[in-house]
Amino acid sequence: MAACAFTVPATAEPLPVADAVFADHSREEITLGRLLYYDPILSGNRTVSCATCHHPRFGTSDGLSLGLGDGGTGLGPGRRIDPENPPEQRIPRNSPAMFNLGAEEFIRFFHDGRLESDPSRASGLRTPLGADMEQGFASALAAQAMFPVLSPDEMAGHYSENDVAQAVRQGRLTGPGGAWSILTDRVAAIPEYRARFTDVIGSRPIAFADIANVIAAFVAFEWRADDSPFDAFLRGEAGLPVPAMRGLRLFYGAAGCATCHSGQFQTDHDFHAIAMPQLGPGKAARFESHARDVGRMRVTGDPTDAYRFRTPSLRNVVHTAPYGHSGAFATLEAVLRHHFDPVASLMGFDPAQAVLPVGDLAGDAAQPTPDRAEIAAANTLAPSRLTEAELADLIAFLDALTDPRSLAGRLGIPATVPSGLPVDQ
Repeated sequence: MAACAFTVPATAEPLPVADAVFADHSREEITLGRLLYYDPILSGNRTVSCATCHHPRFGTSDGLSLGLGDGGTGLGPGRRIDPENPPEQRIPRNSPAMFNLGAEEFIRFFHDGRLESDPSRASGLRTPLGADMEQGFASALAAQAMFPVLSPDEMAGHYSENDVAQAVRQGRLTGPGGAWSILTDRVAAIPEYRARFTDVIGSRPIAFADIANVIAAFVAFEWRADDSPFDAFLRGEAGLPVPAMRGLRLFYGAAGCATCHSGQFQTDHDFHAIAMPQLGPGKAARFESHARDVGRMRVTGDPTDAYRFRTPSLRNVVHTAPYGHSGAFATLEAVLRHHFDPVASLMGFDPAQAVLPVGDLAGDAAQPTPDRAEIAAANTLAPSRLTEAELADLIAFLDALTDPRSLAGRLGIPATVPSGLPVDQ
Protein backbone atom coordinates (compact mmCIF):
# COMPACT_ATOMS: atom_id res chain seq x y z
CA MET A 1 0.00 0.00 0.00
CA ALA A 2 1.34 3.42 -0.94
CA ALA A 3 2.25 5.67 1.95
CA CYS A 4 -0.18 8.49 2.67
CA ALA A 5 0.53 12.13 3.44
CA PHE A 6 -1.66 14.02 5.89
CA THR A 7 0.11 17.35 6.01
CA VAL A 8 -1.63 20.17 4.12
CA PRO A 9 0.94 21.41 1.60
CA ALA A 10 1.84 24.99 0.76
CA THR A 11 0.39 25.81 -2.68
CA ALA A 12 0.19 28.86 -4.92
CA GLU A 13 -3.61 28.56 -5.07
CA PRO A 14 -5.61 27.97 -1.87
CA LEU A 15 -7.14 24.55 -1.48
CA PRO A 16 -10.94 24.47 -1.75
CA VAL A 17 -13.31 23.86 1.13
CA ALA A 18 -15.60 20.84 1.09
CA ASP A 19 -18.76 22.88 1.50
CA ALA A 20 -20.93 22.20 -1.56
CA VAL A 21 -24.67 22.64 -1.03
CA PHE A 22 -27.13 20.20 -2.59
CA ALA A 23 -30.89 20.61 -2.76
CA ASP A 24 -33.07 17.99 -1.06
CA HIS A 25 -35.57 15.91 -3.04
CA SER A 26 -38.24 13.47 -1.94
CA ARG A 27 -37.89 9.74 -2.43
CA GLU A 28 -40.98 9.84 -4.66
CA GLU A 29 -39.39 12.41 -6.99
CA ILE A 30 -36.10 10.53 -7.18
CA THR A 31 -37.55 7.09 -7.90
CA LEU A 32 -39.96 8.47 -10.50
CA GLY A 33 -37.14 10.40 -12.16
CA ARG A 34 -35.02 7.25 -12.26
CA LEU A 35 -37.65 5.41 -14.30
CA LEU A 36 -38.10 8.29 -16.75
CA TYR A 37 -34.33 8.75 -17.11
CA TYR A 38 -33.98 5.18 -18.39
CA ASP A 39 -37.25 5.07 -20.35
CA PRO A 40 -37.02 5.52 -24.16
CA ILE A 41 -40.60 6.79 -24.19
CA LEU A 42 -39.28 10.38 -24.09
CA SER A 43 -37.74 10.04 -27.57
CA GLY A 44 -39.65 10.49 -30.79
CA ASN A 45 -39.10 6.95 -32.04
CA ARG A 46 -39.13 5.41 -28.54
CA THR A 47 -35.57 4.12 -28.99
CA VAL A 48 -33.38 6.59 -27.06
CA SER A 49 -33.41 7.45 -23.37
CA CYS A 50 -31.38 9.95 -21.34
CA ALA A 51 -29.21 6.99 -20.36
CA THR A 52 -28.29 6.20 -23.96
CA CYS A 53 -25.80 9.07 -23.95
CA HIS A 54 -25.37 9.45 -20.17
CA HIS A 55 -24.86 5.94 -18.87
CA PRO A 56 -23.16 4.80 -15.64
CA ARG A 57 -21.17 2.18 -17.55
CA PHE A 58 -19.32 5.05 -19.25
CA GLY A 59 -18.89 7.54 -16.43
CA THR A 60 -22.37 9.02 -17.08
CA SER A 61 -21.32 9.81 -20.64
CA ASP A 62 -21.17 7.39 -23.59
CA GLY A 63 -17.48 6.60 -24.07
CA LEU A 64 -17.55 8.22 -27.51
CA SER A 65 -15.96 11.34 -28.92
CA LEU A 66 -19.26 12.22 -30.59
CA GLY A 67 -22.32 10.13 -29.92
CA LEU A 68 -25.15 8.71 -31.97
CA GLY A 69 -28.61 9.45 -30.66
CA ASP A 70 -31.68 8.76 -32.78
CA GLY A 71 -30.72 6.38 -35.59
CA GLY A 72 -28.19 4.41 -33.57
CA THR A 73 -28.29 0.96 -31.98
CA GLY A 74 -26.25 -0.45 -29.13
CA LEU A 75 -24.53 1.35 -26.29
CA GLY A 76 -21.26 3.19 -25.74
CA PRO A 77 -18.32 2.48 -28.08
CA GLY A 78 -20.33 -0.43 -29.48
CA ARG A 79 -23.09 1.86 -30.74
CA ARG A 80 -23.59 1.66 -34.49
CA ILE A 81 -25.70 3.27 -37.20
CA ASP A 82 -29.11 1.69 -37.65
CA PRO A 83 -29.24 0.81 -41.38
CA GLU A 84 -33.05 0.94 -41.25
CA ASN A 85 -33.08 4.48 -39.85
CA PRO A 86 -29.66 6.12 -40.24
CA PRO A 87 -29.06 9.48 -38.53
CA GLU A 88 -28.20 12.59 -40.50
CA GLN A 89 -25.11 13.33 -38.44
CA ARG A 90 -23.42 12.60 -35.17
CA ILE A 91 -24.35 14.61 -32.10
CA PRO A 92 -22.08 17.64 -32.61
CA ARG A 93 -20.52 17.76 -29.14
CA ASN A 94 -19.14 15.30 -26.62
CA SER A 95 -21.64 14.05 -24.07
CA PRO A 96 -20.72 15.67 -20.71
CA ALA A 97 -20.67 13.77 -17.42
CA MET A 98 -23.50 14.23 -14.89
CA PHE A 99 -21.62 14.30 -11.59
CA ASN A 100 -22.61 16.88 -8.97
CA LEU A 101 -25.01 18.74 -11.25
CA GLY A 102 -27.37 18.96 -8.30
CA ALA A 103 -24.95 21.15 -6.37
CA GLU A 104 -26.14 24.75 -6.13
CA GLU A 105 -22.96 26.09 -7.76
CA PHE A 106 -23.85 24.45 -11.10
CA ILE A 107 -25.87 27.19 -12.76
CA ARG A 108 -24.60 26.92 -16.36
CA PHE A 109 -25.17 23.94 -18.63
CA PHE A 110 -23.83 22.62 -21.92
CA HIS A 111 -20.35 23.26 -23.32
CA ASP A 112 -21.30 26.80 -24.35
CA GLY A 113 -23.44 27.67 -21.31
CA ARG A 114 -26.48 28.43 -23.45
CA LEU A 115 -28.71 27.52 -20.52
CA GLU A 116 -28.04 29.26 -17.21
CA SER A 117 -29.72 30.45 -14.06
CA ASP A 118 -30.64 34.14 -14.14
CA PRO A 119 -32.40 35.47 -11.02
CA SER A 120 -33.21 38.72 -12.83
CA ARG A 121 -35.71 36.93 -15.08
CA ALA A 122 -39.18 35.87 -14.02
CA SER A 123 -38.44 32.23 -14.84
CA GLY A 124 -35.06 32.33 -13.11
CA LEU A 125 -33.52 31.03 -16.34
CA ARG A 126 -31.87 32.27 -19.50
CA THR A 127 -32.14 30.07 -22.57
CA PRO A 128 -32.14 30.56 -26.36
CA LEU A 129 -35.65 29.09 -26.54
CA GLY A 130 -37.54 32.10 -25.20
CA ALA A 131 -39.46 33.00 -22.06
CA ASP A 132 -42.57 31.03 -23.03
CA MET A 133 -40.55 27.79 -22.75
CA GLU A 134 -38.89 28.56 -19.43
CA GLN A 135 -41.85 28.23 -17.07
CA GLY A 136 -42.33 25.55 -14.44
CA PHE A 137 -38.78 24.26 -14.18
CA ALA A 138 -37.52 23.90 -10.63
CA SER A 139 -33.88 24.54 -11.58
CA ALA A 140 -31.49 25.03 -14.47
CA LEU A 141 -30.65 21.33 -14.16
CA ALA A 142 -34.28 20.50 -14.80
CA ALA A 143 -34.52 22.97 -17.67
CA GLN A 144 -31.65 21.34 -19.54
CA ALA A 145 -33.99 18.40 -20.17
CA MET A 146 -35.94 20.57 -22.62
CA PHE A 147 -33.11 20.49 -25.17
CA PRO A 148 -32.37 16.79 -25.97
CA VAL A 149 -36.02 15.83 -26.47
CA LEU A 150 -36.34 18.56 -29.13
CA SER A 151 -33.07 17.75 -30.91
CA PRO A 152 -33.45 15.65 -34.09
CA ASP A 153 -29.95 14.20 -33.67
CA GLU A 154 -30.42 13.34 -30.01
CA MET A 155 -33.93 12.18 -29.15
CA ALA A 156 -36.65 13.69 -31.37
CA GLY A 157 -35.84 11.98 -34.67
CA HIS A 158 -35.79 13.56 -38.10
CA TYR A 159 -38.42 15.28 -40.18
CA SER A 160 -41.72 13.41 -40.35
CA GLU A 161 -40.65 9.99 -39.08
CA ASN A 162 -42.70 10.36 -35.88
CA ASP A 163 -45.19 12.77 -34.32
CA VAL A 164 -42.59 14.47 -32.12
CA ALA A 165 -40.17 15.04 -34.99
CA GLN A 166 -42.97 16.41 -37.14
CA ALA A 167 -44.03 18.85 -34.42
CA VAL A 168 -40.43 20.01 -33.95
CA ARG A 169 -39.96 20.60 -37.66
CA GLN A 170 -43.15 22.63 -37.79
CA GLY A 171 -42.04 24.72 -34.83
CA ARG A 172 -44.80 23.38 -32.57
CA LEU A 173 -42.84 22.90 -29.36
CA THR A 174 -45.23 23.98 -26.61
CA GLY A 175 -48.99 24.12 -26.31
CA PRO A 176 -51.58 21.53 -27.41
CA GLY A 177 -50.19 19.26 -30.11
CA GLY A 178 -46.64 20.50 -29.50
CA ALA A 179 -43.65 18.20 -29.02
CA TRP A 180 -43.67 18.55 -25.24
CA SER A 181 -47.40 17.89 -25.08
CA ILE A 182 -47.04 14.73 -27.17
CA LEU A 183 -44.33 13.38 -24.88
CA THR A 184 -46.23 14.34 -21.75
CA ASP A 185 -49.39 12.65 -23.01
CA ARG A 186 -47.42 9.47 -23.64
CA VAL A 187 -46.22 9.44 -20.05
CA ALA A 188 -49.60 10.39 -18.56
CA ALA A 189 -51.31 7.56 -20.46
CA ILE A 190 -49.30 4.95 -18.55
CA PRO A 191 -51.14 4.16 -15.29
CA GLU A 192 -47.99 3.62 -13.19
CA TYR A 193 -46.53 6.96 -14.24
CA ARG A 194 -49.82 8.75 -13.57
CA ALA A 195 -50.02 7.21 -10.10
CA ARG A 196 -46.42 8.10 -9.28
CA PHE A 197 -46.90 11.69 -10.45
CA THR A 198 -50.00 11.94 -8.26
CA ASP A 199 -47.73 11.18 -5.29
CA VAL A 200 -45.47 14.07 -6.35
CA ILE A 201 -47.74 16.80 -7.77
CA GLY A 202 -51.23 15.74 -6.80
CA SER A 203 -54.07 15.07 -9.21
CA ARG A 204 -53.50 18.00 -11.58
CA PRO A 205 -52.49 17.26 -15.20
CA ILE A 206 -48.83 16.44 -15.77
CA ALA A 207 -46.74 19.11 -17.52
CA PHE A 208 -43.48 18.55 -19.34
CA ALA A 209 -41.71 20.61 -16.69
CA ASP A 210 -42.90 18.08 -14.09
CA ILE A 211 -41.15 15.32 -16.04
CA ALA A 212 -37.97 17.41 -16.25
CA ASN A 213 -38.10 18.25 -12.54
CA VAL A 214 -38.20 14.64 -11.37
CA ILE A 215 -35.44 13.61 -13.79
CA ALA A 216 -33.32 16.43 -12.34
CA ALA A 217 -34.09 15.21 -8.82
CA PHE A 218 -32.83 11.74 -9.79
CA VAL A 219 -29.66 13.06 -11.44
CA ALA A 220 -28.89 15.23 -8.42
CA PHE A 221 -29.27 12.27 -6.05
CA GLU A 222 -27.82 9.47 -8.16
CA TRP A 223 -24.56 11.08 -9.20
CA ARG A 224 -23.62 13.21 -6.25
CA ALA A 225 -19.84 12.75 -6.12
CA ASP A 226 -18.38 14.42 -3.04
CA ASP A 227 -16.92 11.46 -1.17
CA SER A 228 -13.62 10.95 -2.97
CA PRO A 229 -10.23 10.53 -1.26
CA PHE A 230 -9.64 14.23 -2.00
CA ASP A 231 -12.85 15.17 -0.17
CA ALA A 232 -11.78 13.07 2.82
CA PHE A 233 -8.43 14.88 2.72
CA LEU A 234 -10.13 18.29 2.65
CA ARG A 235 -12.25 17.29 5.63
CA GLY A 236 -9.14 16.21 7.52
CA GLU A 237 -10.32 12.60 7.68
CA ALA A 238 -7.55 10.90 5.69
CA GLY A 239 -4.34 11.49 3.85
CA LEU A 240 -3.53 11.05 0.17
CA PRO A 241 -1.03 8.64 -1.36
CA VAL A 242 2.34 10.33 -1.82
CA PRO A 243 2.14 10.47 -5.66
CA ALA A 244 -1.32 12.05 -5.43
CA MET A 245 -0.03 14.57 -2.89
CA ARG A 246 2.77 15.53 -5.25
CA GLY A 247 0.16 15.89 -7.97
CA LEU A 248 -1.95 18.06 -5.70
CA ARG A 249 1.01 20.41 -5.18
CA LEU A 250 1.43 20.66 -8.94
CA PHE A 251 -2.30 21.11 -9.59
CA TYR A 252 -2.62 23.95 -7.08
CA GLY A 253 0.89 25.22 -7.71
CA ALA A 254 3.40 25.21 -10.56
CA ALA A 255 1.18 23.52 -13.17
CA GLY A 256 -1.46 26.25 -12.79
CA CYS A 257 -4.42 23.87 -13.21
CA ALA A 258 -6.44 25.49 -10.41
CA THR A 259 -6.49 28.83 -12.22
CA CYS A 260 -9.51 27.47 -14.11
CA HIS A 261 -10.20 24.17 -12.35
CA SER A 262 -10.97 25.78 -9.01
CA GLY A 263 -13.41 25.05 -6.20
CA GLN A 264 -14.40 21.76 -4.61
CA PHE A 265 -15.37 20.28 -7.98
CA GLN A 266 -12.45 21.73 -9.97
CA THR A 267 -14.31 24.19 -12.17
CA ASP A 268 -14.65 27.96 -12.24
CA HIS A 269 -17.84 27.55 -14.32
CA ASP A 270 -16.35 30.01 -16.81
CA PHE A 271 -15.35 29.77 -20.47
CA HIS A 272 -11.82 29.54 -21.88
CA ALA A 273 -10.17 29.14 -25.28
CA ILE A 274 -7.41 26.55 -25.07
CA ALA A 275 -7.04 25.55 -28.75
CA MET A 276 -9.16 22.40 -28.52
CA PRO A 277 -9.31 20.59 -31.90
CA GLN A 278 -12.64 20.36 -33.69
CA LEU A 279 -14.09 17.06 -34.87
CA GLY A 280 -17.36 16.17 -36.53
CA PRO A 281 -20.14 18.46 -37.72
CA GLY A 282 -19.63 21.11 -35.04
CA LYS A 283 -22.34 23.18 -33.41
CA ALA A 284 -22.87 25.24 -36.55
CA ALA A 285 -25.79 26.08 -38.78
CA ARG A 286 -26.56 23.18 -41.11
CA PHE A 287 -26.11 25.34 -44.19
CA GLU A 288 -22.47 26.10 -43.32
CA SER A 289 -19.99 24.39 -45.61
CA HIS A 290 -17.61 22.94 -43.02
CA ALA A 291 -17.41 21.73 -39.45
CA ARG A 292 -17.12 24.69 -37.12
CA ASP A 293 -17.83 25.35 -33.47
CA VAL A 294 -17.15 28.80 -32.04
CA GLY A 295 -18.30 27.83 -28.56
CA ARG A 296 -19.46 30.59 -26.22
CA MET A 297 -19.53 33.14 -29.07
CA ARG A 298 -22.52 31.29 -30.51
CA VAL A 299 -24.41 32.26 -27.33
CA THR A 300 -23.18 35.79 -26.69
CA GLY A 301 -22.33 37.00 -30.20
CA ASP A 302 -19.15 38.50 -28.74
CA PRO A 303 -16.07 37.83 -30.91
CA THR A 304 -13.90 37.71 -27.79
CA ASP A 305 -15.81 34.56 -26.80
CA ALA A 306 -14.80 32.71 -29.97
CA TYR A 307 -13.70 29.12 -29.28
CA ARG A 308 -14.26 29.46 -25.55
CA PHE A 309 -15.86 26.47 -23.85
CA ARG A 310 -17.01 25.84 -20.29
CA THR A 311 -14.45 24.54 -17.81
CA PRO A 312 -15.51 20.97 -17.05
CA SER A 313 -15.57 19.63 -13.54
CA LEU A 314 -12.87 17.03 -12.95
CA ARG A 315 -14.81 14.76 -10.63
CA ASN A 316 -14.40 11.10 -11.70
CA VAL A 317 -12.40 12.46 -14.64
CA VAL A 318 -10.32 9.29 -15.05
CA HIS A 319 -13.58 7.52 -15.96
CA THR A 320 -15.07 10.05 -18.41
CA ALA A 321 -12.96 9.74 -21.58
CA PRO A 322 -12.90 11.00 -24.31
CA TYR A 323 -12.14 14.63 -23.46
CA GLY A 324 -12.81 18.07 -24.92
CA HIS A 325 -15.97 19.63 -26.34
CA SER A 326 -15.66 17.40 -29.41
CA GLY A 327 -14.11 14.44 -27.60
CA ALA A 328 -10.91 14.96 -29.56
CA PHE A 329 -8.63 13.33 -26.99
CA ALA A 330 -9.16 9.66 -26.24
CA THR A 331 -7.11 9.48 -23.03
CA LEU A 332 -6.52 11.59 -19.95
CA GLU A 333 -2.78 11.64 -20.65
CA ALA A 334 -3.40 12.98 -24.16
CA VAL A 335 -5.59 15.86 -23.00
CA LEU A 336 -3.15 16.76 -20.23
CA ARG A 337 -0.33 16.91 -22.77
CA HIS A 338 -2.51 19.22 -24.85
CA HIS A 339 -2.71 21.61 -21.91
CA PHE A 340 1.09 21.75 -21.73
CA ASP A 341 1.33 23.27 -25.24
CA PRO A 342 -2.14 23.85 -26.72
CA VAL A 343 -1.23 25.40 -30.08
CA ALA A 344 1.45 22.83 -30.89
CA SER A 345 -0.96 20.08 -29.90
CA LEU A 346 -3.68 21.52 -32.13
CA MET A 347 -1.40 21.80 -35.14
CA GLY A 348 -0.10 18.25 -34.70
CA PHE A 349 -3.40 16.71 -33.67
CA ASP A 350 -3.91 13.11 -34.78
CA PRO A 351 -7.64 12.53 -35.39
CA ALA A 352 -7.11 8.77 -35.48
CA GLN A 353 -7.35 8.75 -31.68
CA ALA A 354 -10.99 9.82 -31.77
CA VAL A 355 -13.51 7.23 -30.56
CA LEU A 356 -16.17 7.27 -33.28
CA PRO A 357 -18.61 4.49 -34.26
CA VAL A 358 -18.17 3.19 -37.75
CA GLY A 359 -20.25 4.68 -40.50
CA ASP A 360 -20.29 7.44 -43.05
CA LEU A 361 -22.13 10.52 -41.87
CA ALA A 362 -22.16 14.16 -42.87
CA GLY A 363 -19.36 16.07 -41.18
CA ASP A 364 -17.45 12.89 -40.32
CA ALA A 365 -14.22 13.92 -42.03
CA ALA A 366 -11.57 13.17 -39.41
CA GLN A 367 -8.98 15.76 -40.28
CA PRO A 368 -7.81 19.01 -38.67
CA THR A 369 -10.61 21.53 -38.76
CA PRO A 370 -10.43 24.14 -41.53
CA ASP A 371 -10.46 26.98 -38.99
CA ARG A 372 -7.62 25.70 -36.82
CA ALA A 373 -5.62 28.89 -37.45
CA GLU A 374 -8.46 30.86 -35.87
CA ILE A 375 -8.67 28.37 -33.00
CA ALA A 376 -4.94 28.77 -32.41
CA ALA A 377 -5.17 32.57 -32.51
CA ALA A 378 -7.89 32.53 -29.84
CA ASN A 379 -5.87 30.40 -27.43
CA THR A 380 -5.26 31.97 -24.01
CA LEU A 381 -3.38 29.13 -22.30
CA ALA A 382 0.39 29.61 -22.19
CA PRO A 383 2.69 26.58 -22.64
CA SER A 384 4.12 24.95 -19.54
CA ARG A 385 6.90 22.47 -18.88
CA LEU A 386 6.28 19.30 -16.90
CA THR A 387 8.38 16.18 -16.67
CA GLU A 388 7.05 12.68 -17.29
CA ALA A 389 7.19 12.05 -13.54
CA GLU A 390 5.16 15.19 -12.88
CA LEU A 391 2.59 14.12 -15.46
CA ALA A 392 2.23 10.78 -13.64
CA ASP A 393 1.77 12.62 -10.33
CA LEU A 394 -0.94 14.83 -11.82
CA ILE A 395 -2.80 11.75 -13.03
CA ALA A 396 -2.45 10.22 -9.55
CA PHE A 397 -4.07 13.33 -8.06
CA LEU A 398 -6.87 13.31 -10.62
CA ASP A 399 -7.54 9.68 -9.71
CA ALA A 400 -7.99 10.84 -6.11
CA LEU A 401 -11.01 12.83 -7.33
CA THR A 402 -12.90 9.57 -7.94
CA ASP A 403 -15.94 8.86 -5.79
CA PRO A 404 -16.52 5.09 -6.28
CA ARG A 405 -20.10 5.12 -5.02
CA SER A 406 -21.13 7.76 -7.53
CA LEU A 407 -19.76 5.84 -10.51
CA ALA A 408 -22.38 3.10 -10.34
CA GLY A 409 -25.05 5.42 -8.96
CA ARG A 410 -26.87 5.08 -5.67
CA LEU A 411 -29.99 3.34 -7.04
CA GLY A 412 -28.56 1.74 -10.17
CA ILE A 413 -30.25 0.81 -13.43
CA PRO A 414 -33.86 -0.41 -13.22
CA ALA A 415 -34.58 -3.83 -14.73
CA THR A 416 -37.76 -2.53 -16.36
CA VAL A 417 -39.62 0.75 -16.89
CA PRO A 418 -43.40 1.38 -16.91
CA SER A 419 -43.59 1.79 -20.69
CA GLY A 420 -42.30 -1.75 -21.17
CA LEU A 421 -39.68 -0.48 -23.61
CA PRO A 422 -36.13 -1.95 -23.47
CA VAL A 423 -33.76 -0.47 -20.86
CA ASP A 424 -30.12 0.18 -21.77
CA GLN A 425 -28.24 -2.04 -19.35
